[in-house]
Amino acid sequence: MTPKRTLAKVPVRKIKDGASTNEKDLVAAEEPLEIRISGEAAGKRFDHGIAVTMRTPGDDYELAAGFLHTEGILRNPEDLREITYCVGADKQNQQYNVVRVRLRDGVAFDLARLQRNFYASSSCGICGKASLDAVRAAGCEAIASEGPKVPAKVVLGFAETLRARQSVFEKTGGIHAAALFDAAGALVVLREDIGRHNAVDKAVGERFLAGQTKLSGLILFVSGRASFEIMQKAAMAGVPAVAAVGAPSSLAVDFAKEFGQTLLGFVRDGRFNIYAGAERIEA
Repeated sequence: MTPKRTLAKVPVRKIKDGASTNEKDLVAAEEPLEIRISGEAAGKRFDHGIAVTMRTPGDDYELAAGFLHTEGILRNPEDLREITYCVGADKQNQQYNVVRVRLRDGVAFDLARLQRNFYASSSCGICGKASLDAVRAAGCEAIASEGPKVPAKVVLGFAETLRARQSVFEKTGGIHAAALFDAAGALVVLREDIGRHNAVDKAVGERFLAGQTKLSGLILFVSGRASFEIMQKAAMAGVPAVAAVGAPSSLAVDFAKEFGQTLLGFVRDGRFNIYAGAERIEA
């Protein structure tokens, strides 16, 4: 058996110009993914489920690695022993819906903090982070003042590149994307998912598994809005600038200012707004 598909065919009745037809339609797949973490520390073995997220199947190892990195659990790729599917863990219903992240022996983590603060869903991201202080306590540091200087014309090209490369969106019209660009506008990685925060974790996870933990030379571009959890994940990965097709939330703006990030919104149709960190944008 292979991992589940990113697309699914469903029967629909289409109404157009007064006529009704029965057809098949493509929709983005949505399945739960449980992320488990295991290893040995202080002579004791541990194996804990730490999050469940509704995601579009695909790039699940990147999603798990990115989630653990952006939540401050995995600091270095060297801490990671392997990532595997728990195939057969829950019979047929959960095939490829459980991922186990094995840490190297001696690498520990704070399970109590995880149990207090983490729950993931496709709509809200990681809930329970009530304040900027909580993020700082989790190990999130302010972004250094230096960083890429990005010409405005480069920013304006992000949306076109994203649309051209969103293969699942092209087929379904119902999925989010997150992309990492360099300061010259070159696409480094793009990932799609039904959840905005999942797409970010997948993109960051791809870089993490490639050995890159501080993405200080890159810009994160997301479809949809810029929310608190998106800014948090970017900051934990060291990304200095976040741009979004849609609007930012008030807490996203507060976060960007507090942690020294550049935040851009409404990046589309030849325009965008700068909500924080204007010094990184060259008009």
